[in-house]
Amino acid sequence: QVQLVESGGELVQSGGSLRLTCAASRTLSFTMFAMGWYRQVPGKERELVAQISKDFITKYADFVEGRFTISRDNDKESIWLQMDSLKPEDTAVYFCQAHWGLRTYWGQGTQVTVSS
Repeated sequence: QVQLVESGGELVQSGGSLRLTCAASRTLSFTMFAMGWYRQVPGKERELVAQISKDFITKYADFVEGRFTISRDNDKESIWLQMDSLKPEDTAVYFCQAHWGLRTYWGQGTQVTVSS
């Protein structure tokens, strides 16, 4: 029903910036979904990076430390994660998530690699 496609991940130097994009398939229910960005490294559990509610309320993990900004555009059915001041420890596969009640959808992930 809901297809999520992430893009924008790449190799970047420490201190650099990236903007990740998550595009959702056209759906009349998009505005009802909370959206989020998660990340995962091999051997570790997936962890929340940032989330934005249907009412545009945002929350961030502590490790973000003010460096990232999540945003959404319901007309475009997309969300973004602007990442600044990237650190090597930010290296991970970043996943887009859509959540509404018992419905949860995931994108395929996009690799972010931050070199020191």
